Amino acid sequence: MRFDVLTLFPELIESHMDFSIMKRASEEGIIEVVTHNPRDYTLDKHKKVDDTPYGGGAGMVLMAQPYVDCYEALSINENSITLMMTPQGEPFTDSTSNELAGYNQIIILCGHYEGYDERIREIIKPREISIGDFVLTGGELPALCIIDSVSRKLDGTLGKIESAEDDSFSDGLLEYPQYTKPREFRGLEVPEVLLNGNHKLIEEFRQEQKIVRTKQKRPDLYEKWKNQ
Repeated sequence: MRFDVLTLFPELIESHMDFSIMKRASEEGIIEVVTHNPRDYTLDKHKKVDDTPYGGGAGMVLMAQPYVDCYEALSINENSITLMMTPQGEPFTDSTSNELAGYNQIIILCGHYEGYDERIREIIKPREISIGDFVLTGGELPALCIIDSVSRKLDGTLGKIESAEDDSFSDGLLEYPQYTKPREFRGLEVPEVLLNGNHKLIEEFRQEQKIVRTKQKRPDLYEKWKNQ
């Protein structure tokens, strides 16, 4: 999987690749993350990539020319998809992540300031994605969320494929509670069923806990799961 990220702040993306699971996945060739700075494509001698909005208003708007030229300079795989990080996009979910994992290349546009010149959307025609109903200063953090989530779906990224299979949302429910040593901590003990070695009972207990936890914490997910 190759991720091409159009960003004015490539260091924000690149630094994330130096740690933990993402670093290992990069070193093993499971993923490749490449940044492209639209500022390198501006025709302005001062490397300007934004300007005041027509019609007035606060803030600055990203200019179409640097972003479109940067995008059109990419080598695009036949099995690729282009995403735009924007609060106006469709909600990013685990189902979306599974879908995106089927591509060979994901191109991600990261915005800043007051947003994109609308002609960027009209020319590139990206799929617009939002990670929540809130606004951030830029699209780099949402882009990293997508890179991280999708990378986990790829064979070899995680040490054991079971680590992803039992994640929250993998079957529409939240994950069951987890425990490790010591057996007792400040008067709180590990449930006995997890200690008896009976895998059938353990599986039943965990499934029950997933349902209980989802019903308590995310009744919306519970109702969706119950009615599917």
